[in-house]
Amino acid sequence: MLSVPQALDRLDAALAAARTAGADAADALYVGDGSTSVSVRLGKLEDIGRSEGEEVGIRVFVGQRSASVSSSDLSVAALATAATRAVAMARLAPEDPWAGLAPADRLLQGDAPDLDIDDGGDPSAEMLRDRAMAAEDAARVVAGVTNSEGGGGSAGRVVTALATSTGFRGGKRSTSYGCSASVLAGEGGDMQRDYAWHSSRHFSDLEDAAIIGRRAGGRAVRRLNPIKLETSQLPIIFDPRVGSTLIGHLVGAITGSAITRGTSFLKDALGTAVFGSHITIIDDPLRPRGLRSRGFDGEGLPVQRSALVDRGILTGWLLDAASARQLGLQPTGHAARGTSGPPGAGASNLHLESGTDTPQALMAGVKRGFYVTELIGMGVNGLTGDYSRGASGFLIEDGEITVPVAEVTIAGNLKDMFKALVPANDLQFRHASNVPTLRIDGMTVAGA
Repeated sequence: MLSVPQALDRLDAALAAARTAGADAADALYVGDGSTSVSVRLGKLEDIGRSEGEEVGIRVFVGQRSASVSSSDLSVAALATAATRAVAMARLAPEDPWAGLAPADRLLQGDAPDLDIDDGGDPSAEMLRDRAMAAEDAARVVAGVTNSEGGGGSAGRVVTALATSTGFRGGKRSTSYGCSASVLAGEGGDMQRDYAWHSSRHFSDLEDAAIIGRRAGGRAVRRLNPIKLETSQLPIIFDPRVGSTLIGHLVGAITGSAITRGTSFLKDALGTAVFGSHITIIDDPLRPRGLRSRGFDGEGLPVQRSALVDRGILTGWLLDAASARQLGLQPTGHAARGTSGPPGAGASNLHLESGTDTPQALMAGVKRGFYVTELIGMGVNGLTGDYSRGASGFLIEDGEITVPVAEVTIAGNLKDMFKALVPANDLQFRHASNVPTLRIDGMTVAGA
Protein backbone atom coordinates (compact mmCIF):
# COMPACT_ATOMS: atom_id res chain seq x y z
CA MET A 1 0.00 0.00 0.00
CA LEU A 2 1.36 3.40 -0.94
CA SER A 3 1.69 6.33 1.44
CA VAL A 4 -0.31 9.45 0.62
CA PRO A 5 2.74 11.29 -0.82
CA GLN A 6 3.67 8.26 -2.94
CA ALA A 7 0.11 7.95 -4.18
CA LEU A 8 -0.05 11.64 -5.11
CA ASP A 9 3.16 11.29 -7.11
CA ARG A 10 1.58 8.48 -9.16
CA LEU A 11 -1.58 10.50 -9.66
CA ASP A 12 0.44 13.50 -10.85
CA ALA A 13 2.14 11.25 -13.42
CA ALA A 14 -1.25 9.98 -14.61
CA LEU A 15 -2.60 13.53 -14.98
CA ALA A 16 0.49 14.61 -16.91
CA ALA A 17 0.00 11.67 -19.29
CA ALA A 18 -3.67 12.62 -19.76
CA ARG A 19 -2.77 16.19 -20.66
CA THR A 20 -0.09 14.99 -23.06
CA ALA A 21 -2.67 12.74 -24.75
CA GLY A 22 -4.98 15.71 -25.30
CA ALA A 23 -7.25 15.93 -22.23
CA ASP A 24 -8.55 19.39 -21.42
CA ALA A 25 -8.99 18.44 -17.76
CA ALA A 26 -8.61 15.34 -15.62
CA ASP A 27 -8.63 13.97 -12.11
CA ALA A 28 -7.25 10.79 -10.59
CA LEU A 29 -8.11 8.86 -7.45
CA TYR A 30 -5.99 6.30 -5.58
CA VAL A 31 -7.53 3.78 -3.17
CA GLY A 32 -5.40 1.27 -1.32
CA ASP A 33 -6.79 -0.97 1.38
CA GLY A 34 -5.81 -3.90 3.51
CA SER A 35 -7.96 -5.81 5.98
CA THR A 36 -7.80 -8.84 8.24
CA SER A 37 -10.91 -10.69 9.38
CA VAL A 38 -11.27 -13.60 11.77
CA SER A 39 -14.38 -15.70 12.33
CA VAL A 40 -15.00 -18.31 15.00
CA ARG A 41 -17.89 -20.65 15.68
CA LEU A 42 -18.71 -22.81 18.69
CA GLY A 43 -15.44 -21.90 20.31
CA LYS A 44 -13.26 -22.91 17.36
CA LEU A 45 -11.47 -20.88 14.74
CA GLU A 46 -13.32 -21.04 11.43
CA ASP A 47 -11.52 -18.67 9.11
CA ILE A 48 -8.79 -16.07 8.87
CA GLY A 49 -8.83 -13.84 5.83
CA ARG A 50 -6.43 -11.19 4.61
CA SER A 51 -7.17 -8.97 1.61
CA GLU A 52 -5.12 -6.21 0.06
CA GLY A 53 -5.74 -4.15 -3.03
CA GLU A 54 -4.73 -0.97 -4.80
CA GLU A 55 -6.36 0.82 -7.71
CA VAL A 56 -6.18 4.14 -9.51
CA GLY A 57 -9.15 5.63 -11.33
CA ILE A 58 -8.52 8.27 -14.01
CA ARG A 59 -11.28 10.53 -15.33
CA VAL A 60 -10.57 12.74 -18.35
CA PHE A 61 -12.48 15.46 -20.20
CA VAL A 62 -12.20 16.42 -23.84
CA GLY A 63 -14.51 19.37 -24.17
CA GLN A 64 -17.84 18.20 -22.76
CA ARG A 65 -17.02 14.56 -23.37
CA SER A 66 -15.63 12.39 -20.60
CA ALA A 67 -14.48 8.86 -19.87
CA SER A 68 -13.12 6.94 -16.89
CA VAL A 69 -10.70 4.04 -16.65
CA SER A 70 -9.16 2.23 -13.69
CA SER A 71 -5.95 0.29 -13.27
CA SER A 72 -4.60 -2.01 -10.60
CA ASP A 73 -1.13 -1.76 -12.20
CA LEU A 74 0.29 1.33 -10.55
CA SER A 75 3.50 1.58 -12.51
CA VAL A 76 4.05 4.96 -14.17
CA ALA A 77 4.02 3.32 -17.60
CA ALA A 78 0.74 1.49 -16.95
CA LEU A 79 -0.96 4.63 -15.65
CA ALA A 80 0.24 6.57 -18.70
CA THR A 81 -1.26 3.90 -20.96
CA ALA A 82 -4.53 4.00 -19.02
CA ALA A 83 -4.70 7.80 -19.25
CA THR A 84 -4.08 7.69 -23.01
CA ARG A 85 -6.81 5.08 -23.41
CA ALA A 86 -9.22 7.22 -21.40
CA VAL A 87 -8.63 10.21 -23.69
CA ALA A 88 -9.29 8.05 -26.74
CA MET A 89 -12.54 6.82 -25.18
CA ALA A 90 -13.62 10.34 -24.25
CA ARG A 91 -13.31 11.51 -27.85
CA LEU A 92 -15.92 8.90 -28.80
CA ALA A 93 -18.27 9.60 -25.89
CA PRO A 94 -21.46 11.69 -26.23
CA GLU A 95 -21.34 15.27 -25.04
CA ASP A 96 -22.62 16.01 -21.55
CA PRO A 97 -23.36 19.70 -20.94
CA TRP A 98 -23.04 19.21 -17.18
CA ALA A 99 -19.72 17.30 -17.17
CA GLY A 100 -16.57 18.79 -15.68
CA LEU A 101 -14.41 19.09 -12.61
CA ALA A 102 -15.52 21.03 -9.57
CA PRO A 103 -14.96 24.81 -9.87
CA ALA A 104 -11.28 25.56 -9.25
CA ASP A 105 -12.08 28.57 -7.07
CA ARG A 106 -14.06 26.40 -4.65
CA LEU A 107 -11.41 23.71 -4.06
CA LEU A 108 -10.04 23.15 -0.55
CA GLN A 109 -7.12 25.46 0.07
CA GLY A 110 -4.36 24.29 2.40
CA ASP A 111 -4.27 21.08 4.39
CA ALA A 112 -7.34 19.07 5.27
CA PRO A 113 -8.16 18.98 9.00
CA ASP A 114 -6.82 16.12 11.11
CA LEU A 115 -9.90 14.12 12.14
CA ASP A 116 -8.05 11.46 14.16
CA ILE A 117 -9.32 8.58 12.01
CA ASP A 118 -6.05 6.57 11.98
CA ASP A 119 -4.77 5.20 15.27
CA GLY A 120 -1.63 3.72 13.69
CA GLY A 121 -2.52 0.29 15.02
CA ASP A 122 -2.16 -3.10 13.41
CA PRO A 123 -3.62 -5.75 15.71
CA SER A 124 -2.53 -9.30 15.03
CA ALA A 125 -4.84 -12.03 13.82
CA GLU A 126 -4.46 -13.61 17.27
CA MET A 127 -5.79 -10.47 18.94
CA LEU A 128 -8.77 -10.39 16.60
CA ARG A 129 -9.39 -14.10 17.19
CA ASP A 130 -9.36 -13.62 20.95
CA ARG A 131 -11.85 -10.78 20.68
CA ALA A 132 -14.15 -12.82 18.42
CA MET A 133 -13.91 -15.78 20.83
CA ALA A 134 -14.75 -13.57 23.80
CA ALA A 135 -17.82 -12.15 22.06
CA GLU A 136 -19.14 -15.56 21.04
CA ASP A 137 -18.38 -17.12 24.43
CA ALA A 138 -20.30 -14.37 26.22
CA ALA A 139 -23.27 -14.86 23.88
CA ARG A 140 -23.32 -18.64 24.21
CA VAL A 141 -23.46 -18.65 28.01
CA VAL A 142 -26.68 -16.60 28.05
CA ALA A 143 -29.43 -18.90 29.30
CA GLY A 144 -31.61 -20.01 26.40
CA VAL A 145 -28.96 -19.69 23.67
CA THR A 146 -28.67 -23.07 21.92
CA ASN A 147 -26.46 -22.52 18.88
CA SER A 148 -24.18 -20.00 17.26
CA GLU A 149 -23.62 -18.48 13.86
CA GLY A 150 -20.28 -17.26 15.13
CA GLY A 151 -18.23 -14.35 16.34
CA GLY A 152 -16.05 -12.06 14.30
CA GLY A 153 -13.19 -9.61 14.61
CA SER A 154 -11.79 -7.36 11.92
CA ALA A 155 -9.22 -4.66 11.33
CA GLY A 156 -8.52 -2.60 8.25
CA ARG A 157 -6.64 0.37 6.88
CA VAL A 158 -7.48 2.50 3.84
CA VAL A 159 -5.35 5.11 2.07
CA THR A 160 -7.02 7.44 -0.42
CA ALA A 161 -5.55 10.25 -2.48
CA LEU A 162 -7.09 12.62 -5.00
CA ALA A 163 -5.42 14.94 -7.53
CA THR A 164 -7.00 17.17 -10.16
CA SER A 165 -5.60 19.08 -13.12
CA THR A 166 -7.01 22.23 -11.50
CA GLY A 167 -4.50 21.97 -8.68
CA PHE A 168 -6.06 19.99 -5.85
CA ARG A 169 -3.88 17.41 -4.11
CA GLY A 170 -4.99 15.69 -0.95
CA GLY A 171 -5.23 12.35 0.82
CA LYS A 172 -6.02 10.56 4.04
CA ARG A 173 -5.27 7.39 5.99
CA SER A 174 -7.90 5.72 8.11
CA THR A 175 -8.25 2.62 10.26
CA SER A 176 -11.36 0.67 11.19
CA TYR A 177 -12.08 -2.15 13.61
CA GLY A 178 -15.09 -4.35 14.27
CA CYS A 179 -16.37 -7.06 16.59
CA SER A 180 -19.62 -9.04 16.34
CA ALA A 181 -21.55 -12.06 17.54
CA SER A 182 -24.63 -13.82 16.15
CA VAL A 183 -26.41 -16.63 18.01
CA LEU A 184 -29.62 -18.66 18.05
CA ALA A 185 -31.98 -19.39 20.92
CA GLY A 186 -34.64 -22.06 21.31
CA GLU A 187 -35.11 -25.51 19.81
CA GLY A 188 -36.69 -27.12 16.77
CA GLY A 189 -39.24 -24.99 14.97
CA ASP A 190 -39.06 -22.22 17.53
CA MET A 191 -35.54 -20.94 17.03
CA GLN A 192 -34.74 -17.27 16.91
CA ARG A 193 -31.57 -15.50 15.79
CA ASP A 194 -30.15 -12.13 16.74
CA TYR A 195 -26.83 -10.35 16.75
CA ALA A 196 -24.80 -7.45 18.08
CA TRP A 197 -21.79 -5.61 16.70
CA HIS A 198 -19.68 -2.51 17.10
CA SER A 199 -17.16 -0.72 14.92
CA SER A 200 -14.74 2.13 15.52
CA ARG A 201 -11.83 4.05 14.04
CA HIS A 202 -9.56 3.40 17.03
CA PHE A 203 -9.02 -0.06 18.45
CA SER A 204 -9.18 1.38 21.96
CA ASP A 205 -12.71 2.69 21.27
CA LEU A 206 -14.08 -0.73 20.36
CA GLU A 207 -16.71 -1.90 22.82
CA ASP A 208 -15.74 -4.76 25.13
CA ALA A 209 -16.29 -8.08 23.38
CA ALA A 210 -18.15 -9.63 26.32
CA ILE A 211 -20.68 -6.79 26.32
CA ILE A 212 -21.28 -7.29 22.60
CA GLY A 213 -21.75 -11.02 23.13
CA ARG A 214 -24.14 -10.68 26.06
CA ARG A 215 -26.20 -8.22 24.06
CA ALA A 216 -26.44 -10.65 21.13
CA GLY A 217 -27.45 -13.54 23.38
CA GLY A 218 -30.01 -11.52 25.29
CA ARG A 219 -31.59 -10.26 22.09
CA ALA A 220 -31.95 -13.76 20.68
CA VAL A 221 -33.56 -15.15 23.83
CA ARG A 222 -36.02 -12.27 24.09
CA ARG A 223 -37.35 -13.13 20.62
CA LEU A 224 -38.51 -16.65 21.56
CA ASN A 225 -42.17 -17.62 21.16
CA PRO A 226 -43.24 -14.65 19.04
CA ILE A 227 -46.84 -13.85 18.24
CA LYS A 228 -48.37 -12.32 15.12
CA LEU A 229 -50.49 -9.19 15.18
CA GLU A 230 -53.82 -8.54 13.57
CA THR A 231 -53.92 -5.87 10.88
CA SER A 232 -54.48 -2.48 12.48
CA GLN A 233 -53.12 1.03 12.84
CA LEU A 234 -50.71 1.25 15.75
CA PRO A 235 -48.09 3.59 17.17
CA ILE A 236 -44.67 2.34 16.05
CA ILE A 237 -41.54 2.73 18.17
CA PHE A 238 -38.28 2.25 16.24
CA ASP A 239 -35.27 0.96 18.14
CA PRO A 240 -32.20 3.11 17.36
CA ARG A 241 -30.46 0.30 15.48
CA VAL A 242 -33.23 0.31 12.84
CA GLY A 243 -34.51 3.88 13.16
CA SER A 244 -31.41 5.15 11.35
CA THR A 245 -32.79 3.66 8.12
CA LEU A 246 -35.42 6.41 8.10
CA ILE A 247 -32.83 9.16 7.69
CA GLY A 248 -31.19 6.95 5.09
CA HIS A 249 -34.38 7.23 3.03
CA LEU A 250 -34.26 11.00 3.50
CA VAL A 251 -30.69 11.15 2.18
CA GLY A 252 -31.58 9.05 -0.85
CA ALA A 253 -34.37 11.49 -1.66
CA ILE A 254 -32.25 14.67 -1.50
CA THR A 255 -29.19 13.65 -3.50
CA GLY A 256 -28.55 15.60 -6.66
CA SER A 257 -29.10 12.66 -8.99
CA ALA A 258 -32.59 12.00 -7.58
CA ILE A 259 -33.54 15.65 -7.91
CA THR A 260 -32.19 16.14 -11.43
CA ARG A 261 -33.98 12.99 -12.63
CA GLY A 262 -37.18 14.03 -10.88
CA THR A 263 -37.37 10.66 -9.13
CA SER A 264 -37.62 11.89 -5.54
CA PHE A 265 -40.77 12.20 -3.48
CA LEU A 266 -39.18 15.34 -2.00
CA LYS A 267 -38.30 17.03 -5.32
CA ASP A 268 -40.61 19.97 -4.59
CA ALA A 269 -39.96 20.15 -0.84
CA LEU A 270 -36.89 22.42 -0.65
CA GLY A 271 -37.38 25.09 1.99
CA THR A 272 -40.57 23.54 3.31
CA ALA A 273 -41.45 21.74 6.54
CA VAL A 274 -40.75 18.05 5.89
CA PHE A 275 -40.60 17.15 9.59
CA GLY A 276 -42.07 18.70 12.71
CA SER A 277 -40.34 21.79 14.10
CA HIS A 278 -38.71 19.67 16.82
CA ILE A 279 -36.58 17.73 14.29
CA THR A 280 -33.02 18.66 13.27
CA ILE A 281 -30.83 16.29 11.25
CA ILE A 282 -27.10 16.95 11.09
CA ASP A 283 -24.48 15.86 8.57
CA ASP A 284 -21.03 16.19 10.16
CA PRO A 285 -18.04 15.07 8.05
CA LEU A 286 -15.65 16.72 10.53
CA ARG A 287 -16.55 14.63 13.58
CA PRO A 288 -13.31 13.35 15.18
CA ARG A 289 -13.01 9.56 14.82
CA GLY A 290 -16.28 9.41 12.87
CA LEU A 291 -16.85 6.36 10.69
CA ARG A 292 -17.50 8.57 7.64
CA SER A 293 -15.32 11.53 8.54
CA ARG A 294 -13.39 13.25 5.76
CA GLY A 295 -11.56 16.52 5.30
CA PHE A 296 -12.62 17.03 1.68
CA ASP A 297 -15.17 15.52 -0.66
CA GLY A 298 -14.71 13.30 -3.71
CA GLU A 299 -14.00 16.29 -5.95
CA GLY A 300 -11.59 18.15 -3.65
CA LEU A 301 -14.09 20.59 -2.16
CA PRO A 302 -14.03 21.56 1.52
CA VAL A 303 -16.66 20.03 3.79
CA GLN A 304 -18.51 21.36 6.79
CA ARG A 305 -21.03 20.45 9.42
CA SER A 306 -24.52 21.28 8.21
CA ALA A 307 -28.16 20.82 9.12
CA LEU A 308 -29.91 18.92 6.33
CA VAL A 309 -33.13 19.50 8.21
CA ASP A 310 -33.26 22.52 10.51
CA ARG A 311 -36.20 22.55 12.93
CA GLY A 312 -38.24 20.60 10.42
CA ILE A 313 -37.26 22.59 7.31
CA LEU A 314 -35.44 20.85 4.43
CA THR A 315 -32.50 23.20 3.85
CA GLY A 316 -30.88 21.92 0.63
CA TRP A 317 -29.78 19.12 -1.67
CA LEU A 318 -26.62 17.00 -1.54
CA LEU A 319 -24.82 18.04 -4.72
CA ASP A 320 -21.73 17.03 -6.66
CA ALA A 321 -20.45 19.39 -9.36
CA ALA A 322 -22.43 17.87 -12.24
CA SER A 323 -25.82 17.85 -10.49
CA ALA A 324 -25.15 21.36 -9.16
CA ARG A 325 -24.59 22.66 -12.69
CA GLN A 326 -27.76 21.00 -13.90
CA LEU A 327 -29.75 22.66 -11.12
CA GLY A 328 -28.02 26.04 -11.45
CA LEU A 329 -26.60 25.75 -7.93
CA GLN A 330 -23.20 25.39 -6.29
CA PRO A 331 -21.79 21.99 -5.23
CA THR A 332 -22.22 21.36 -1.52
CA GLY A 333 -19.12 19.30 -0.67
CA HIS A 334 -21.04 16.01 -0.68
CA ALA A 335 -19.41 14.36 -3.71
CA ALA A 336 -18.56 10.70 -3.15
CA ARG A 337 -16.83 8.40 -5.58
CA GLY A 338 -14.91 5.26 -6.33
CA THR A 339 -12.23 4.55 -8.90
CA SER A 340 -14.50 3.26 -11.66
CA GLY A 341 -16.68 6.22 -12.58
CA PRO A 342 -17.80 9.80 -11.95
CA PRO A 343 -18.78 11.09 -8.54
CA GLY A 344 -22.24 10.95 -7.07
CA ALA A 345 -23.38 12.59 -3.86
CA GLY A 346 -23.92 11.27 -0.37
CA ALA A 347 -23.88 12.15 3.30
CA SER A 348 -21.19 11.51 5.89
CA ASN A 349 -21.72 11.13 9.65
CA LEU A 350 -25.45 11.61 10.19
CA HIS A 351 -27.49 12.06 13.32
CA LEU A 352 -30.99 13.11 14.30
CA GLU A 353 -30.85 15.29 17.39
CA SER A 354 -32.39 14.08 20.61
CA GLY A 355 -35.81 14.97 21.87
CA THR A 356 -36.75 15.68 25.47
CA ASP A 357 -38.54 12.51 26.62
CA THR A 358 -36.95 9.26 27.70
CA PRO A 359 -37.82 6.15 25.64
CA GLN A 360 -40.02 5.06 28.54
CA ALA A 361 -41.90 8.35 28.50
CA LEU A 362 -42.24 8.12 24.72
CA MET A 363 -44.02 4.77 25.19
CA ALA A 364 -45.94 5.70 28.31
CA GLY A 365 -49.07 6.77 26.48
CA VAL A 366 -49.15 3.80 24.12
CA LYS A 367 -52.00 1.47 25.06
CA ARG A 368 -51.12 -0.95 22.25
CA GLY A 369 -48.18 -0.50 19.88
CA PHE A 370 -45.28 -2.16 18.14
CA TYR A 371 -41.61 -1.80 19.11
CA VAL A 372 -39.54 -2.57 15.98
CA THR A 373 -36.07 -4.09 16.38
CA GLU A 374 -35.56 -5.58 12.90
CA LEU A 375 -36.58 -4.58 9.39
CA ILE A 376 -36.65 -6.94 6.41
CA GLY A 377 -36.70 -6.16 2.70
CA MET A 378 -36.45 -2.90 0.81
CA GLY A 379 -40.06 -1.99 0.06
CA VAL A 380 -39.59 1.76 -0.25
CA ASN A 381 -40.66 3.69 -3.36
CA GLY A 382 -38.33 6.66 -3.78
CA LEU A 383 -40.67 8.35 -6.25
CA THR A 384 -43.83 8.30 -4.14
CA GLY A 385 -42.49 7.77 -0.62
CA ASP A 386 -44.64 4.68 -0.12
CA TYR A 387 -43.12 2.53 2.63
CA SER A 388 -43.75 -1.16 3.31
CA ARG A 389 -41.25 -3.41 5.07
CA GLY A 390 -41.27 -6.67 6.94
CA ALA A 391 -40.59 -6.23 10.64
CA SER A 392 -40.17 -8.00 13.94
CA GLY A 393 -39.91 -6.73 17.47
CA PHE A 394 -42.17 -6.59 20.53
CA LEU A 395 -45.72 -5.73 21.46
CA ILE A 396 -46.22 -2.64 23.60
CA GLU A 397 -49.11 -2.85 26.05
CA ASP A 398 -50.05 -0.04 28.41
CA GLY A 399 -46.66 1.62 27.87
CA GLU A 400 -44.60 -1.52 28.53
CA ILE A 401 -42.70 -3.82 26.14
CA THR A 402 -44.19 -7.30 26.51
CA VAL A 403 -44.16 -10.30 24.14
CA PRO A 404 -42.08 -10.73 20.96
CA VAL A 405 -43.69 -10.21 17.54
CA ALA A 406 -42.62 -11.67 14.19
CA GLU A 407 -43.76 -11.93 10.57
CA VAL A 408 -45.59 -8.65 10.23
CA THR A 409 -45.38 -5.76 7.79
CA ILE A 410 -45.39 -2.08 8.67
CA ALA A 411 -46.59 0.39 6.06
CA GLY A 412 -47.12 4.10 5.52
CA ASN A 413 -45.81 6.96 3.43
CA LEU A 414 -42.52 8.64 4.29
CA LYS A 415 -44.03 12.12 3.96
CA ASP A 416 -46.56 11.30 6.67
CA MET A 417 -44.03 9.34 8.72
CA PHE A 418 -41.54 12.21 8.73
CA LYS A 419 -44.22 14.67 9.88
CA ALA A 420 -45.32 12.34 12.70
CA LEU A 421 -41.82 11.41 13.93
CA VAL A 422 -40.99 12.11 17.59
CA PRO A 423 -37.50 11.38 19.00
CA ALA A 424 -36.56 10.29 22.51
CA ASN A 425 -33.52 11.63 24.39
CA ASP A 426 -31.26 8.55 24.12
CA LEU A 427 -29.06 9.47 21.15
CA GLN A 428 -25.68 7.70 21.14
CA PHE A 429 -22.90 8.03 18.57
CA ARG A 430 -22.13 4.39 17.76
CA HIS A 431 -22.47 4.15 13.99
CA ALA A 432 -22.17 6.26 10.85
CA SER A 433 -25.89 7.14 11.11
CA ASN A 434 -27.28 7.63 14.60
CA VAL A 435 -30.77 8.33 15.87
CA PRO A 436 -32.46 8.08 19.26
CA THR A 437 -35.51 5.91 19.83
CA LEU A 438 -38.23 7.16 17.46
CA ARG A 439 -42.03 7.11 17.66
CA ILE A 440 -44.37 7.36 14.66
CA ASP A 441 -48.14 7.18 15.13
CA GLY A 442 -50.65 6.14 12.48
CA MET A 443 -48.72 3.46 10.59
CA THR A 444 -50.43 0.26 9.48
CA VAL A 445 -49.30 -3.07 10.88
CA ALA A 446 -50.34 -5.97 8.65
CA GLY A 447 -50.21 -9.35 10.33
CA ALA A 448 -52.07 -12.63 10.42
